[in-house]
Amino acid sequence: MRTNQPQTIYLSEYQAPAYLVDHVSLRFELFEDGARVHSTLSMRRNPAAMQSGSTLELDGDSLTLESLALNGQSLASDEYRNEGDKLVVPTVPEAFELTVVTWIEPQNNTRLEGLYKSSGMFCTQCEAEGFRCITYYPDRPDVMARFQTRVEADKSAYPILLSNGNPVEQGDLENGRHFVTWEDPFPKPAYLFALVAGDLVEKRDTFTTCSGRNIDLRIYVEARNARKCDYAMDALKRSMRWDEEVYGREYDLDIFMIVAVDDFNMGAMENKGLNIFNSSCVLASQDTATDAAFQRIEAIVAHEYFHNWSGNRVTCRDWFQLSLKEGFTVFRDSQFSADMGSPTVKRIEDATLLRTAQFAEDAGPMAHPVRPASYMEISNFYTLTIYEKGAEVVRMIHNLLGAELFRKGSDLYFDRHDGQAVTTDDFVKAMEDASGRDLGQFRLWYEQAGTPVLAVSDHYDEVQGVYRLDIRQSVPDTPGQSGKKPQHIPFAIGLLDSEGQPLPLNMGAEDSNGSFERVLELTETQHSFEFHGVKERPVPSLLRDFSAPVRVHYPWTREQLLFLMSHDPDGFNRWDAGQKLAVDVIQSLVDAPQGTEIEPRLVEAYRLLLNDTELDQALVAKMLLLPSEAYLVELSDQADVPAIHAARERVLDHLARALRDDLLACYQRNAGQGDYELTPAAIARRSLRNTALAWLLHIDDEQGRALAVEQYEQADNMTDRLGALRALVNSGFESERTRALAAFFERFQDDPQVVELWFSVQASSDRAGQLPQIQALLEHPAFDWKNPNKVRSVVGVFAGQNLAAFHNPDGSGYRFLADQVCRLDDSNPQIAARLVSPLTRWKKFSPQYSSQMKAALERIRDKTELSRDVYEVVHKSLAD
Repeated sequence: MRTNQPQTIYLSEYQAPAYLVDHVSLRFELFEDGARVHSTLSMRRNPAAMQSGSTLELDGDSLTLESLALNGQSLASDEYRNEGDKLVVPTVPEAFELTVVTWIEPQNNTRLEGLYKSSGMFCTQCEAEGFRCITYYPDRPDVMARFQTRVEADKSAYPILLSNGNPVEQGDLENGRHFVTWEDPFPKPAYLFALVAGDLVEKRDTFTTCSGRNIDLRIYVEARNARKCDYAMDALKRSMRWDEEVYGREYDLDIFMIVAVDDFNMGAMENKGLNIFNSSCVLASQDTATDAAFQRIEAIVAHEYFHNWSGNRVTCRDWFQLSLKEGFTVFRDSQFSADMGSPTVKRIEDATLLRTAQFAEDAGPMAHPVRPASYMEISNFYTLTIYEKGAEVVRMIHNLLGAELFRKGSDLYFDRHDGQAVTTDDFVKAMEDASGRDLGQFRLWYEQAGTPVLAVSDHYDEVQGVYRLDIRQSVPDTPGQSGKKPQHIPFAIGLLDSEGQPLPLNMGAEDSNGSFERVLELTETQHSFEFHGVKERPVPSLLRDFSAPVRVHYPWTREQLLFLMSHDPDGFNRWDAGQKLAVDVIQSLVDAPQGTEIEPRLVEAYRLLLNDTELDQALVAKMLLLPSEAYLVELSDQADVPAIHAARERVLDHLARALRDDLLACYQRNAGQGDYELTPAAIARRSLRNTALAWLLHIDDEQGRALAVEQYEQADNMTDRLGALRALVNSGFESERTRALAAFFERFQDDPQVVELWFSVQASSDRAGQLPQIQALLEHPAFDWKNPNKVRSVVGVFAGQNLAAFHNPDGSGYRFLADQVCRLDDSNPQIAARLVSPLTRWKKFSPQYSSQMKAALERIRDKTELSRDVYEVVHKSLAD
């Protein structure tokens, strides 16, 4: 186990590597009791290195060194030092060849880093620092080399042998073994290395690039999953075509492969030419995957493919630059998903994740800039700040430059840095050079943590016809950072008259631009913007399309929000107005006396939505969802979760009872639409139907119960089947809930991904997922502590989504989570560290809860031999 007193690594201390690797020759001998790895490194001293001397240091983790040779001569034990996590050779020449032979035990690797076994197959996960678990190597992203990999294994047990690049040789060996040799012509860091060996079936297709090259496409899965590959293959081809058309990026190898793996800490990995996916992120069929799962798979397939350029051909110099590849690629996959479906709905989904979870991260003990200044364990920095906020930073550059100049900037970035390991500054510099814009102040988005707050006020001069917006920005203090500078913020706005018509935004007496929307650029602490020729007091539409990841404080009235819900031409802001109104109503009930009236206009607003067949039905489906408890907690200063839960439930109950007939009509209107289709319109219909059903079951409506049972039994797709199951599980119809859960498991017990859905439906329900029921799920035969997906679907969902049960006033949920984190820390520290997150915001909650959350963190802190991963999260969370 790693040291329990980890060292902090600082960006300011970065030094270029002392030695470079030009070529790596790997030979893997795979056996049931372990693997022997032969590594030959062609190395030379780095002319850019600052260090003097001739000492070579290589990284290693959990390796048994069998032999070491320098330029073909074996080194005696006194000619090197094996320090466990370092292999030190005191004296090496300017250029040399180093041969290392290590023995590892993939079958016992529960951390799922490096080479390990999943469902009988060998597979790898090397990002961020997993390659050092395979062999001794300068395991850092700025050491890029060309790799040749030979994989040897028993042919009957492991007929498929895969690695990066193109296959160049294969053949049989003695004793029923065989080999395949792979050559990757592109230099890459070790974190992009991949290997898979197993008994897999192959799904093949081809793609013709814009230059006429034919690319061999392959997806490898276990035989039982052979019918669940088609959608991912189609998504891959759509991604390849889109990247050519939108970014001019053509694929470069002869073959592109995807492998589905059940046991995987992450979602997927962009290894050059050989993407390894968590099975849940690639396998799908109408019977086993929901609409949301299909959309997620499309986005993740695209994300990993887009990494071929934004991450592989141009990679990050060091792990502080992680958002260079991840933020840019999330932005690219978000653009792609918007083009494939509803841009407004995609924007709503992105903003919801950001405002609920990333804003919470920004306000918590683990807050860090998009480009962190320090870390203890890099695995803890695969965060929403790096990915989602990083994508928003790229999106803001796109907003400031416009599509044409942004494309010129991305072309320059790829051309200038192809084959290099670079920094976020290099990315921004390419955008500056291509556009002629000064983005110096904008770089603060990479350097400063925290979510900027915009305090907006307005004034209308009826005599002069002038409307003024006053905007003051501030960035709150975060751990290690205070006294923040104002940031460069694109702030999109519109103004509406009393009829809901957009007003021209003329910003001076002589300005006759006539534009109905403007992007204001905020660069100072305070700004005032005047709009002339405004004949009546307008209703402002602020931060349209969520043009920047900021909080906006403006004294909205309920009348204004109701107006914007019905009239704002910006779909995002129409949805956001509904969210703000619902938040205001729910918050007003949290501490209110029993019997307090619920805003009477709310029912009518939702009735209009339910019956509006002209509005984009995908947007209607989103607008009908009340703000989540997690978002309501995030908006609270001292959250009392059971009180928030009760207030939200009361509003939902009130709406469902008042709209009962409208809900039934909506359900029937969106039922019976023919064969299953995965189109935006069909997805919207199913979403509306299942939302109406859930609301009816929330009030234990008898007709709704009958509809849910009928829908469950007759569903021809997982979206409707799971929608009915979820509605029954969250209802008071206990016998129907029990029967449906039993029937669902009986039908899908042999499908691991669907069983994970079954777990999560129960773990997320305050009716079916109280702590005794969660503990029972952990004892279920289908649960597996070694499988991250199973752990996330029960423990992670309970603590992260079933907030009322997790925040039980007796503190039992906190103690339960601490127990599971301590257990997992010994086997899979990465997953353990991620599960700690719900406890880290303990200061956010009222004293009754915060003291018990803190005590749970202290129990974890006091565990013996705490991993580096968990150590960092817990100690930062407990720091004053």
